[in-house]
Amino acid sequence: RRFEPHPGRVSTLFRIPGANRAAPALLLLGHTDVVPVTPSGWSVDPFAGERSDGFVWGRGAVDMLNQTASMAAVFRRFLTGEAGRLPGDLVFLAVADEEAGGKMGAAYLTEHHWDEVGAPYVLTEIGAPMLSGTAGPGLPITVAEKGPHWRTFRVRGVPGHGSQPYGTRNALVPLAEAVTRLAGGSSPVVISDEWRAFVAAWEPEAGLAADLVDPDHVDTAVDRIAETDPGFARWVHACTHLTISPNTLHSGVKANVVPDQAVAEIDVRMLPGQETADLMDYFRKVIGPGFEDRIEIGEVESTLANGSAPEGPLWEAIGDALEQVAGHRRMLPTLIPVATDARFFRRRGSVAYGMAVFDDRVRFGDLLSMFHGHDERVSERSLGLTADHLLA
Repeated sequence: RRFEPHPGRVSTLFRIPGANRAAPALLLLGHTDVVPVTPSGWSVDPFAGERSDGFVWGRGAVDMLNQTASMAAVFRRFLTGEAGRLPGDLVFLAVADEEAGGKMGAAYLTEHHWDEVGAPYVLTEIGAPMLSGTAGPGLPITVAEKGPHWRTFRVRGVPGHGSQPYGTRNALVPLAEAVTRLAGGSSPVVISDEWRAFVAAWEPEAGLAADLVDPDHVDTAVDRIAETDPGFARWVHACTHLTISPNTLHSGVKANVVPDQAVAEIDVRMLPGQETADLMDYFRKVIGPGFEDRIEIGEVESTLANGSAPEGPLWEAIGDALEQVAGHRRMLPTLIPVATDARFFRRRGSVAYGMAVFDDRVRFGDLLSMFHGHDERVSERSLGLTADHLLA
C-alpha cells in the first residue's frame, strides 16, 4: 500500500498475515528520509553509499537507514517464505518525513489510516551500541523520549535607511538579545524516573551512578564524562536537562535597510513530567517578565515526553533474542533526547521500542556524534547483527 499525502512524501506499507487472527501484530517502523548534509565536512561522498573498511558510509547510515534496511531484509525473508509464518501479522512500514517532523509521514498515517498502519507492538529507532557497566555490557533499548516543543520567536519593528537609524525600531536587536539570553541561560535539571531506571540498569561505578541521579551533582558527572567521551556527555546532559537551542535567525533584506521583522527558530526538548507552563515560566525567567509583549511566539510542535513501560511480551522477546545473539539479556531501558515516529504510535496506545545491535567498532558516544553529523557510517557486521536479532 502506497501513501502520498504530499508530492514526494511517499510512505509504503507491507503486511504478512499471521497464522492466528487473534494474535497481536508486530510493526517494523523505519523512515526513509535523511537530513541535509554539508559535503565539505565529509571524507567521502555522503550520498554514494561507499563501502570501506567494513563500514557503509553515507548520510542516514545510523539515522535510521541502517535499521530500515535490516528490517526490510528480515521482512523479505518472511515474505518469500524463507522464514516461518508468525502467529500474528508482521507489518513493515517505511515512512517519509520523519526528519521534517512526521506531519506527512507517521503523523498523517496514524491520524488518517490507523486501521491499516496500527499495531499493538512497534519496533523502530533509535538503536545504540552496548554500554558497559560494572555488571558487564548492556544493550540500550529506547523506551522513552523527550518531547519536542519547537517554537518560533518573531519581532516586528519599523524600517528605515540603515544610515539613519534614529527613530526606527530595529526588529533584529531585541530578538538577538532574547536569543543570547536563552543560549546563556542555565538549563533546569530534571531527574526523571526514566533516567533513574536507565542508570540503575547500566550500573556505572558507584560514585558516578550517585552523581548521575543527583540534581546537585549531575553537571559535575557530565563534565567528568566529557573528559573522555564528549559525545556521551552531550547525551547525558540532554537526558537530564530541559534543553533550549536557538538554531536559526532570519532578519532583514539588505545591509542598509533597518529590518522591520526578525524570526528565530528555537529547538526545545522537554523531559518527562514537564508541562508547557514550565517552559513559559523559564522563558520569562531568562528573557525577562513581559517578554510576550515584545515577542510573538509561534508553536511548531508541542508534544509531551512519552514512553512505553519496559515490560510485557515484546520486552521479553527482545531479551530472548538478545540472549541468542549476544549471549546475555542485559537490556538498558533508555530515555533519549530526540523525537522519533514512535510518539505518534504511543499516542494511539502502541507499545513502541527502539533497538539495534552493533559490534564493538564504534562506541556509544561516537555513534551519537554521527547523528546529523559528518562521516556517518555503520559497520556491515552491525547490520547483520540487527537483522539476526530481529529474526531471533
